[in-house]
Amino acid sequence: MEDIRVGVAGFGAIGRSIAQHLAQGIEGLQLAAVGVRNPDAPPKFDWAGQEPPRFALLDDLEQYCDIVVECAPAALLARIASPFLSAGKKVISLSSGALLAHPELVDLARAHGGQILVPSGAILGLDAILGAAEGNIKSVKMVSRKPVKGFVGAPFLVERNIDVLSLKEPMLIFSGTAREAAAGFPANLNVAVSVSLAGVGPDKTLLEVWADPTLERNTHHVQVVSDSALLSMEIQNIPSDNPKTGRITAQSVIAMLRKLRAPLSVGT
Repeated sequence: MEDIRVGVAGFGAIGRSIAQHLAQGIEGLQLAAVGVRNPDAPPKFDWAGQEPPRFALLDDLEQYCDIVVECAPAALLARIASPFLSAGKKVISLSSGALLAHPELVDLARAHGGQILVPSGAILGLDAILGAAEGNIKSVKMVSRKPVKGFVGAPFLVERNIDVLSLKEPMLIFSGTAREAAAGFPANLNVAVSVSLAGVGPDKTLLEVWADPTLERNTHHVQVVSDSALLSMEIQNIPSDNPKTGRITAQSVIAMLRKLRAPLSVGT
């Protein structure tokens, strides 16, 4: 079989990590193109002796790729995903929160045989929640705690003039649903939306968010009560170069890509 041609849309901390993994070589996969703002002046990057990939505009990626990994600002999700879904191709989306604002993308995938894949990213237990959702889930609650610098610029805080950098002790900065969190923290809490999509939906998944100046790692605790299992799960993520997300996010994408051609696939 021919290699699957992978595109990476966005070249920030997560995009660079994914591209580097692919460039080093993964059986059955080929880094075909990277979507950037200006292909004529691509970002400098150490490809460790490997041939650099094609750089292209986000709007032009589809012609070069079989699947695209969206790791750009959430506002660009529809622009990146639509051409691939219209062509019946796959989109791996890290901006799961933006899917709530663009339900038409699911309709587009359904109409043309495309598929939107949401990796685990910086959260855990999605397999177990998906399994529980085949029965009856009574409640899902999540508590997220992050270092304060990871919240800088969040619309929810800007609108309320909350300065998290001045905090001396942990502060509860949000309590509500996953849908509300997605709107108020588009770069911070995609994990909550991913949990909600696996379980009871964004309007029934409850969330507390704490800004904690004493923390160095992004921490998420998820509790699920169902008729098949009681789940209590916690993950402490080491931040990537971007303090808003963890290193494991890029690795979870690579793990998902490997499964596309793996002779043995583990997990739901």
